Amino acid sequence: MKSINRYLTRCAMGFAAVLLAFPATAKGPPVAHPALWAVADADTTVYLFGTIHLLPENYRWRSVKLDEAVTGSQQLVVETIVDEKNPQKLMSALTGLGFSKGLPPIAQRVPPDKRVALEAGIKASGIPRPVFDQMETWAAAFMLLGNQFRAIGLKGGEGVEAVLRGTFASQGKPIGELESNFEQLSFFDKLPEKAQEALLEGAIDQPQSMSKEFAQMLGAWVRGDVNAIARTFNRDLAASPELKQALIEQRNANWSRWIEQRMTQPGAVMIAVGAGHLAGKDSVIDMLERAGYRVRRVQ
Repeated sequence: MKSINRYLTRCAMGFAAVLLAFPATAKGPPVAHPALWAVADADTTVYLFGTIHLLPENYRWRSVKLDEAVTGSQQLVVETIVDEKNPQKLMSALTGLGFSKGLPPIAQRVPPDKRVALEAGIKASGIPRPVFDQMETWAAAFMLLGNQFRAIGLKGGEGVEAVLRGTFASQGKPIGELESNFEQLSFFDKLPEKAQEALLEGAIDQPQSMSKEFAQMLGAWVRGDVNAIARTFNRDLAASPELKQALIEQRNANWSRWIEQRMTQPGAVMIAVGAGHLAGKDSVIDMLERAGYRVRRVQ
């Protein structure tokens, strides 16, 4: 379950970003060259950019080729729009899905040796203690992940999607989403309770553990090492084919169909989704290639 938790934590990062409001420092980060692809025909271009949802402040990941693709795109499409300035839509979805009656107390949903850490995390969150007993386990984990991200210096507004959305908005270009907040949170709401409990345990682990795992993930992304990203995701989900089907393969299939439909319309669009969805077997890239599309690596 620990490997599954690593994957779920990465998925949760985009939503937890809306809960963050804290300073962070950067120590001369390297310039990143994350992977960028293009699918094109005579009158249509779809750029596919793999992202990391949260980054340290001032992390340098823009490049000439990426900026050319941004400039040439008429629209940005992300997994889901998490609006840090107006979080009402997200919080409404979280409230609708994340609270239930008759749940066991939150302390009973972690092993006894994790309960001290759980209580410390709840206190640090600033959310009243009784509220957690009414939360679904995955929702409680979301609320507590903010503590972890703060501890390792990640900042919500520095995530790739947030920066790209700001760029496109400043240029008056539309921004769309592949899934609504409600749809994306529904994937977590449908997880087996054991998987939700693994996510909760990860949310209260020592920050050093997440810091190491995030550094490895960030290193692969910086290098544009798609094979390393694919190995990580395959490892993390190897123990649960059901989760892989629900959280990776089905969503990738949905997004691939969206791209195929978009290819029937002229113009250029940039799609920015988590890097794991564009890496390896059954990725969006793989599915498009199997459907007969030529996917060209731009960066």
